[in-house]
Amino acid sequence: MARYLIGMTGASGSIYGVDFVRRCPGEKYLVLSDWARHVLSAETGLEPSDLEPHVKKVFADSDLAAPFSSGSNRYDAFVVVPCTVSTLAKIAVGIADSLITRAAAVALKERMRMVLCVRETPLSTIALENMHKLSREGVVIMPVAPPWYGKPQKLDDLVTGFTDKLLALLGEATGPAWREEELE
Repeated sequence: MARYLIGMTGASGSIYGVDFVRRCPGEKYLVLSDWARHVLSAETGLEPSDLEPHVKKVFADSDLAAPFSSGSNRYDAFVVVPCTVSTLAKIAVGIADSLITRAAAVALKERMRMVLCVRETPLSTIALENMHKLSREGVVIMPVAPPWYGKPQKLDDLVTGFTDKLLALLGEATGPAWREEELE
């Protein structure tokens, strides 16, 4: 069974993190920044307690003594969804002042898989340079950009479409791919 560490930061788009937490299979641990908690409530009306049934444990971002502050606690991937450009910047320059940024520093030094789902626009040159820097280190930068080829009819379709792409990136089953029937 895969083990995932999931971080949610204060970027708008908390529904993407919620959908990923709910749908991602395996053993999951969740870290919410203070702003993620605020945005989660403001955008969805949900509280962290609403996500607890979907994960093994929820950690506070201030808990630098949490097990994932050490590389001895391995996981298959660290996914930050949504990820602010501020969090991206801290990770890019090695600032590990919270559990999310410390876990990212650990993932980098231990060469564990990391996916940052950046949800901000427009992007400054500094943000693009930070993305480039992290990409060179093996981090997958996955801007929250829902697919349209499935002809989404409602907001849930867009959220599900993006989460499907994220799950597929991690090697998890998501259902048929675009135009998969043409492979037969």
